[in-house]
Formats: sequence, structure tokens, C-alpha cells
Amino acid sequence: MLGHLEQGRLRLESIHRFPNQPVNTSGSMHWNMDALVEGMRQGIDLAGALGLPISSISTDSWGVDYVLLDGAGKILTPVFHYRDPRSEKGVERVLAAIDWKVIFSETGIQFMGLNTLFQLGAEDRGRLESASHLLGVGDAFNCLLSGRVVSEVSIASTTQLYNPVTRTWSARLLGAIGIRQSLMPEIVPSGTVLGPLLDGFRSHASLHRTEVIASCSHDTGAAVFAVPAEHGRWAYLSSGTWSLMGVESPKPILSDECRDLNFTNEIGFGGTVRLLKNIVGLWIVQECRRHWASRGCEHTYASLTTEAAQAAPFKALINPSDPRFLSPGEMPQKIADFCRETNQPTPETPGEVTRCVLESLAIFYAHTLSQLETLVGSRFERLHIVGGGSKNVLLNQFTANALQIPVIAGPEEATAVGNVLIQAIALGHLDGVEEARRVVRESTPLTVFEPRDSGAWLGARDRMTEWLSR
Repeated sequence: MLGHLEQGRLRLESIHRFPNQPVNTSGSMHWNMDALVEGMRQGIDLAGALGLPISSISTDSWGVDYVLLDGAGKILTPVFHYRDPRSEKGVERVLAAIDWKVIFSETGIQFMGLNTLFQLGAEDRGRLESASHLLGVGDAFNCLLSGRVVSEVSIASTTQLYNPVTRTWSARLLGAIGIRQSLMPEIVPSGTVLGPLLDGFRSHASLHRTEVIASCSHDTGAAVFAVPAEHGRWAYLSSGTWSLMGVESPKPILSDECRDLNFTNEIGFGGTVRLLKNIVGLWIVQECRRHWASRGCEHTYASLTTEAAQAAPFKALINPSDPRFLSPGEMPQKIADFCRETNQPTPETPGEVTRCVLESLAIFYAHTLSQLETLVGSRFERLHIVGGGSKNVLLNQFTANALQIPVIAGPEEATAVGNVLIQAIALGHLDGVEEARRVVRESTPLTVFEPRDSGAWLGARDRMTEWLSR
């Protein structure tokens, strides 16, 4: 994505899109790093060919997954996918070495078996001993571009190895799982200029003065930076494959209540804390769509949403936090199984299944927001939805209905917007977060969804609350 900042407005241009398809080998899931590196290289070349002087470049990625570098700075393969089943062994090993309450008190990160901490518990010791450094995926690409081996704080905080109070790697956890301190790189703030783009990527004259910047290397950190909020009490939802619902906080909340409610404390731009919960999001619909396609029934997301809007409301609901919905494969069957186990009618058509998922997500968002209000001690006036899921008009309206507060949707490309604007701050083109969010408001069409049908949605919330309280 190419960002142009002109007269207080941001314009984004898509330069090159390429698939990110995991590789499944003998039941083990890896990322295809060669394909991702080649896709990035092609994108940089296409951007350079435009002949525009490109000031800077920065990479962000999903969190928790990591790249090991050897002594020469080369990537050690494979790079494991967070859905790889090896993490189950990692959870057992780590929890046998250190108590969960201690882990949370050290990191403030919610329990998820896919976290870096647990992945490392399953890692081959020989690979760890031969590695020189461990980097998050976004940081690994910034290292490839600049030669600097550093960990930007937003993605470091997703590893469950970072202490948000001391603002350092947790020596206690590293020692408990046998990770040497030298494996963990220097932690740098969001918006750190790493240095010039390496010669190997300067395919055009327009790239000769390009700086590499660690903006927010975690995509959610970049997306939340781009929330177009102005004042008052607001929460955010970064909506896509995952749903991340939370609030910006000046300091971490490490209470027993926060731990028991399974919220997480991740670091954002300027050292702010993103108090949030990771929720399985539109992944469930994506997996259903893949399943139907494998059976010869192709559906677009638009057609599924249209059919869902026409289906009967509240025929069945699922609990999106049920662990069965995390893993890939046979998603319609998993939904049907849940409905039978909870004595509900089974959704039959793709439209009914999709409506079931969207309604369930909206109600779970309401449940999560209520917990968040308990933790911070105040009620929220509105919810900002950013990311790809902000395009889903039906889910946005369902969310407003379930929460009974206004929902503001946009920007869709929040991660790219946040990434570019943090680069602009690092280079001195913007003063800080308030000016950056003003740029987002003036550059992005936003859609407001007002709540409707309060009685029906409150009744549906009561149904889900029964399962969640068991």
C-alpha cells in the first residue's frame, strides 16, 4: 500500500496484493516465507517503478508467530503457523514449569494456547540453540529491509514474554521455559527509524532515500492507532479474521478479575495499553465458505451476507469462544454439533448458518463490552469498528443492536492507515496521535449504525449468557 499525505488528508493506493497461504506438511502448519518475501519484493519494485520519491517503508503483521534467525541473519525454516497442533504440547510443558497466575502477573496477556510462550514450549531445543535471535513476523521483514535486529514494542507485547510494567522481556518467564536472554532482541518504541532501505531492495532511484521504520509491527496496534475517535468514552473493535475488542488505557490492568475474564494488555503507540480480548471473528464464516467451496458450492461473502439478511432471526446461536471453532475444517458441522448439544434447531442453509454466526458474534461483542466496562469502571458511548469487517453492513447493524449504542464503521484499511500515519509522525510530518486521528476523520468516509430492536436482542443476549455463565 502506498500512502500519500497531502494538505492534511491521506490517500492510500493499493500497489500489489498477493496471497498468504499456509503450507500443511504431514499435519504441521507453516508459513510460506519464500512466497511472502517474494511478494514483498515485487511490491517494493512496483512502488519504485512509479517514479515517486518514497520517504519510508514499514511492515506490520499478525502477532504471536515468530521467526528464528541463524548466526548469519538467515531465516530458519520452518516458520510455524499459530494454528499448528504442536502448541498443545507447549501448553502442557509451560504450565508444568510455571503457574498460570504467575504468567499473567508477569505479562498481562490472556490465555491462548497459540501464544508465543506456549509455541516456544513445543519448540525443538536444537533450533533454539542454533538461533541467534527471535523476531515477530513484522519485525523479521523490517530486519530483512534494514538489517536492524530489533523488536518493536507492540508486537513484542503479544508474545507473552514481555512485562508491561518493567517494559522489558520477562527474565522470570524466559528462565522458566529455558530461553536464553540473548535470543531476545532490543525492544524499541513504535515509530523508530531503523535506517535506510538496504541496497538489495533499491531497484529504482525513487527508493534511494527510503527509510525503514518500525511503526507498529503488530497489525492490531496499527489498526487501533487509526481509530478515528475524537472525544468521550469509546471502545474499538478491529474486525476481520479475528475480532479484537478493547479500549486504550494509560496503564496495564493486572488484577485477578482481568485474568479471570481473560482480557489482555498489549502495548500501542506512545506506550499506551490496549486492554482487549481476542475473539474468534469472521474466521468462522471464512471456514464455512471454504468448506462449501470444497463441495462445489461457491459463495461470495456478499451473497452469503444477502442470504443471511433474508434468513429468520435468532433461529440458533453459538458461543464463538468455544474452542472447537478455533481449528480449521468442517466448520458447518461444528456449528450443527453445538446447536444440537444446546437443544437448538440446526441452521441448514448457507444463509442460516451465516446469520447464526453474525448474530452470535454481535451478542458476544455485547457480552465482552459489558466485561470491559466492569474492568474500567465506566460505560462506553460508542464503538468504533475498523478493519476489513467494517465493510460487513449486516454485522455492523447487528452489533449496534446487541450493544444498544451507536457503531461507527471505518476505515476499512485501518492497519495500513495506522502504519502510514505512524511513519509520518516518525518523519516529522505529523505531530502525534491526535493530529493523525484528525487526518483519518477527514480522509475516510465513516458510517454510523444506530441501535434497533432492543427487546429482541436483549432476549437473545440472555440466551447466550446462560451458556457463558456455566
